[in-house]
Parts: sequence; C-alpha cells; structure tokens
Amino acid sequence: MPHGNMIGLQRRSVIDLCMLGHIYDCLTLCCSLLSSIMFGLFGGKSFEPAKDIPDLSGKVIIVTGGNTGLGKESVLQLAKHNPSQIYLAARTESKATSAIEEIKSQVPNAKVEFLSLDLTDFDSVKSAAETFKQKEQRLDILLNNAGVMAMPYSKTKQGYEIQFGTNHMGHALFTKLLLPTLLKTAEEPNADVRIVTLSSEGHNLAPRSCGVIYDQAAAETFGPWGRYGSAKLANILYSRGLTAHYPSLTCVAVHPGVIKTELYNSTERDNALIRYGLAAVGNIFMASVPQGTKNQLWAATAAKEEVRKAYFFTTPVGSASQGSGFAKDQKGVDKLWEWTEEELKKHGY
Repeated sequence: MPHGNMIGLQRRSVIDLCMLGHIYDCLTLCCSLLSSIMFGLFGGKSFEPAKDIPDLSGKVIIVTGGNTGLGKESVLQLAKHNPSQIYLAARTESKATSAIEEIKSQVPNAKVEFLSLDLTDFDSVKSAAETFKQKEQRLDILLNNAGVMAMPYSKTKQGYEIQFGTNHMGHALFTKLLLPTLLKTAEEPNADVRIVTLSSEGHNLAPRSCGVIYDQAAAETFGPWGRYGSAKLANILYSRGLTAHYPSLTCVAVHPGVIKTELYNSTERDNALIRYGLAAVGNIFMASVPQGTKNQLWAATAAKEEVRKAYFFTTPVGSASQGSGFAKDQKGVDKLWEWTEEELKKHGY
C-alpha cells in the first residue's frame, strides 16, 4: 500500500476513534442525566431551606464560587439564618460584589464578605486562606462549591489540567490550609464542623482505564467529559480521605441534580452530539438553581447523625450513594490522598 494511503487510513482511524469517543461520551452523559433525573423524582429527604436550615448564629461559613449559580443561591439561603459571617469566595471581585448586593437586597442584615480566590492559582489560594485566618478564629462550614465542567483543554498556573486543577487541586489546597482553623473549631463543646464538596453523578464519566487521571501530561487525550469525570471522582475520593484522616470533621460530597447553570455553557460549544443530546434531555428536565442547592444545603446544615451516614449523597435530597466502582474503592481513596499530598509538597505546601 502506498505510504500516502497508509497515512490517510491512519488519520481516518484516529478520526473514527474520536467520533466513537464523542458518541460514547454523549450516550453516557445522557444516560447519567436521565438516571439522575428519574431517581430525583422519587423519595429523598423533605428539605426546604427556609424552614429546615437551623439557626446559624455564631457560625462562620465559606462558600467557594459564591458569585453565581448554586454558590450564590447557597449564600443567599444560608444568610437568611443569622450566621456570624459568610465569606463569598470568588475570582472576579465585580461579579462577587454584584452578587453580594443582590443577596443583601433580599436579606438586608446579611453578613457577607468577598474573599478573593482563584482556584487555578496556588498563590491565590494561599492568599485567600491567609486573609481568612487573619480575620477569623473559627470556621464551621466550608462549602467547596466552585467548579468548571467539560472545558476545552488548558492548564492551571501550576500545570494541572484545568478541570482537575480547579475542581480538585485548588480545593484540596484551600481545604488543607484551612484545616488548622477547622480542627480548632471542632474541639469546642458541641461543635459541628462540615466540609461539603460539590461532586456529580458525572464522576461516572471518569475514564474506565484509570478513573482518576494521574498522568496530567496525558490528560488531553481523554476528552473534556473524561477529564470532568476524573475531577468529580477525585472530589468524592478526597472527601472520603478527609473523613478518614480527620474524624472530628463531617466531610461529604454531593451531587446537586441536573441543573441548568452557567457550567453548561462550555458543553454547548463542545460538539454537535453532546450539544443536541443536552438539548433533548436537559432543557426539558433540568431543575432550577434553588432546587439544585438543596442537597449541599442539607449536607451543610442537617442533623450531623444523618449526614454522617454516607460519604456521597445524590438526588433526591439526602439520598446516600456509594457512587461508581472507582468511588467505592478504598485503595483509590488512599492513592489519591497520597498523590495529592505529594503534589502539594512539591509546591511547598
């Protein structure tokens, strides 16, 4: 066979494999959406933030990604229950300021303050943690809400794939730097300290060959949805690791449901198969942002004994789940914990 024809066949094979990968991603995503939607229609805990969130007097709270979507709605609902202070952690001050003004228009006495945090840059993460610790002696609820989804391939400042770096590594460092304050708060009588991390049923999209993509140099080859699944799987595994290492803290990961937020903007630019799949499934069934916040608000404020029953909660609200086979694997928990600690040490943390 002529050399040119061989190259042509190889290129066609690569294109065919990529197309098959997109088809698989689309089908898996749509099945995940449908499964989440169907299970979300039945059962679950009865939880209405207005009446079921208890009085939060004296509590200090951080919500990452609090300037939009689920984060902003979470800050709003928490602010209605008299916490001592909420820190709205976000990258863009103008958006955060606008969000705070909107929240205060509904809750005039809300104590909400902007905390500058860019999860794609460890220097910013360190600065945010230091700023917080200069102002506060306690931290009762850390809601690791911020995240990105199905983004085109790029890297964080420290060289991690953008979804893994934002959703996992940035939050892992932020949590690590805040642990002394969290643990000190947990020593108080009747303390109830929570770390709630937003994961997703999308963790099922993690590559079947490896689960978490540890080889960051090869991350681009897995596609945006495989990378997203890896990052969301890491959220569950790391939350489990926190529970194992710090039993005085209540640490869980949650799936919010299928919510039409700004996260889907990047998926709509992705490719036609996924775009039309989301349009067919999502636009009919996606829940509202207030509905989507219920699981994380429940995990952050419900009775401790209820929240400690599982490490991952899916929809409907408060539905315990073990997640995927990768999420259930204790060896995976240990591996991610050790790997993350080593990575943070490389950067001086």
